[in-house]
Order: sequence, then structure tokens, then C-alpha cells
Amino acid sequence: MKIIRNRKQIRLKNYDYSKPVYYYITICTFNKEILFCNITDYKMKLNKYGEIAKQKWYDLPNHNSNIKLDSFVIMPNHIHGIINFIETNVGAGSQPAPDSIMISDTVQITCENVSDINGAGCEPAPTPIKKHGLPEIVRQFKTFSAKEINEMRNTTGTTIWQRNYYEHIIRNEKELWKIRQYIKYNPINWEKDEYN
Repeated sequence: MKIIRNRKQIRLKNYDYSKPVYYYITICTFNKEILFCNITDYKMKLNKYGEIAKQKWYDLPNHNSNIKLDSFVIMPNHIHGIINFIETNVGAGSQPAPDSIMISDTVQITCENVSDINGAGCEPAPTPIKKHGLPEIVRQFKTFSAKEINEMRNTTGTTIWQRNYYEHIIRNEKELWKIRQYIKYNPINWEKDEYN
């Protein structure tokens, strides 16, 4: 008889992970493999795989307009980062695009025939922005970085990252400051690091 185990749920149930708050995350390599850098004399030297991970991290806002990146560090077998989710109200504070324009008291044009007067005043309505939540953004980072690292190593399909990740919702400025300090000094503390 096969025993089916339920995986432990580590995300908060029914929580909106695209809310505008700061999240602290840690993502480890598969089996905590040393992959990204060496730390010598408390200084990090990224290798080519670490450079890929760094580039893919800093590229995330180009795919997700609802985030800003904060403190970040790549360690030999994990990364720590803070992601700030921001409000993204498209067109906030501006008037919606008109469906028609009055040229005079007697002449009205619609956006369908606006090309006749060189497009005066008609603009397409803004495209709604898809707000990805934290799980999707972490998935993007893992997928994009793993794909490029595997291409470089000629190891297509090899698992680079552990299956899950650690996340923490940062609740106030004091906590944000402490976590930024932890990230900043993480390379100095590598010898005592729980992931070492």
C-alpha cells in the first residue's frame, strides 16, 4: 500500500501575496550545493553562475511592474533578498480616454473615425497591468536562472533550486532595517551561517 503524504503548506492560506508590502525571501540551491561564489577573507567573488543569478534577480522588475527590489545578496548556496510590492494604479490621477470628442457644437467624432483628423485627442485605454504575486515572481527567478545556468553547464533539466523557499512579511521599518543589515553582513558571517 502506497502512503501519500501531504506536503506541509508554508504559504499563508488565503493571503494576497501581491499586496503592497515588503517581503524577505531566502532561496537555497538544490541539496545546498555550493554553486554561485566563494567567500575568502569575508569577501564574495561571484562565479559565472552567480553572475547569472544576479542578472536574473535584477531583471525581475522588467517583467513585474508591481515590484521594486531592495537589499540582496548571493551566497555560495543561497540568496537573500527583499522585494517591495508597490501599488500600480494605471492612469491614476488622469482622466479616462474618451470614446468620442466634440470638435464643435455640431461635429462629433468617435475613436473609430479619428484617423480622418490625425488622431486628435483619442488615445487607447491603458492596458491593465497583471500583478504577479510573490510565488510567481520567485518561480520566474528560479526558472530563468536555472535555464541559463543549465545551458551554460550543458546540463539541461538539472535541478538548480530547492523546491520551495522561505518568505517573511516585513511588518515595520525597524524589522526592515534589521533584515537589511543581516543581508549586508551575511558574507562576513558565512562561517556561522546555517546554510553553510
